Amino acid sequence: MTKSGKLLIYAPVPLVKTDTGLHLESQACNGLRLWAEHFDEVVCMNPVTSGALPDGWIPISDTDLDMARIRLVPLPMAYRPDQFARHYRACRDVIRDEIAKADYLSFAIGGLTGDWGSVAAWQAHRAGLPFAIWTDRVESEVVRRTASSNDLWRRRVRARLEHRLMWWWEKFIIRRATLGLFHGKETFDTYAPYCEQPQLVHDIHLSKSDHIAPEQVQAKVAGVADGPLHIVYTGRASAMKGPQDWVAVLARLNAQGVDFRATWLGDGPDLAEMKALVAASGIEAKVHFAGFVDDRDVVMQHLRDAHIFLFCHKTPESPRCLIEALVSATPIVGYDGSYPSDLIAAHQGGRLVPLDDVAALAEAVVALDQDRVALADLIKRAARDGEPFDEDSVFEHRSEIIKACL
Repeated sequence: MTKSGKLLIYAPVPLVKTDTGLHLESQACNGLRLWAEHFDEVVCMNPVTSGALPDGWIPISDTDLDMARIRLVPLPMAYRPDQFARHYRACRDVIRDEIAKADYLSFAIGGLTGDWGSVAAWQAHRAGLPFAIWTDRVESEVVRRTASSNDLWRRRVRARLEHRLMWWWEKFIIRRATLGLFHGKETFDTYAPYCEQPQLVHDIHLSKSDHIAPEQVQAKVAGVADGPLHIVYTGRASAMKGPQDWVAVLARLNAQGVDFRATWLGDGPDLAEMKALVAASGIEAKVHFAGFVDDRDVVMQHLRDAHIFLFCHKTPESPRCLIEALVSATPIVGYDGSYPSDLIAAHQGGRLVPLDDVAALAEAVVALDQDRVALADLIKRAARDGEPFDEDSVFEHRSEIIKACL
């Protein structure tokens, strides 16, 4: 493949500074490696913070990144309005300088104060330079739908007021972008009408070796005929993922006599409530909370072992876990939306029900448990729907679009 030019990007994934140096989320490190395969130099601007390391963050010094061709530009974490105002001029000047030295510009956007991606997009527009914006969810709508779940009333009121301004700002920036890279159909459908050159793209971190092997698919199909129904979910236990609905579905399955084993891999603010709901429903023996699992191989094995991937996503986003399930030949069963329906449009490797309809979702799972022939067929279909997705292909696709359009 041909490398060309210097790519400047903004990624909202924070750099974490400790006594031992800078740390970055492991998938973000992988993204930098993949970008560097298509450009001579990659410059990445990130917000920087300090303190305890989040799960999944690793020392940059321990990676195999070619730091001779990859440069990180830390920017202050400034999500509070007062912080943003204090740092704005200095950061704007840093961003302007980096823009002037780059050949290609692509900025992740999302939010209001502290969104340096939007600041960078505005500065590129003012300089008359072509630039791309990238996003994987409709941030304003996510804020609107999750506002009621916040424990603090001031934050609930603020979210209800801010989401309208965020929607206006998102459209303002997107209308001025040369190129829109929208991850997932949900995001694409929302923003494409406001973009000069909208492109539906994906952002995943799965190698071809992560895909389930054909012989493993055959074994999985053969083993699904009887025994407990194995259910899995991977992701944060937070309001936008619908964790309470997930437990409610399991409680209904138990009430209807379904023999199942369910595992939730991931931590989050709603995990304690989930555990309490499981205990109240009397299904503790059937539900396992694994917490955050850092070992990627362990996560992928859980997905391959499962019969269905049960999800209850509440907001317009493009969660990668659905693709991870499909490449593991695990049908996606959950709430309908443009993103999941697009993922299984070719081979129908899943079952989707209306948003928030817990009863319909439970009935869909019961039907698959009772018809194991249909479930076996769905597993094969899911594997076929997962075939097109691997990190090399999707990063090459985005890189070629950037080079062609910018």
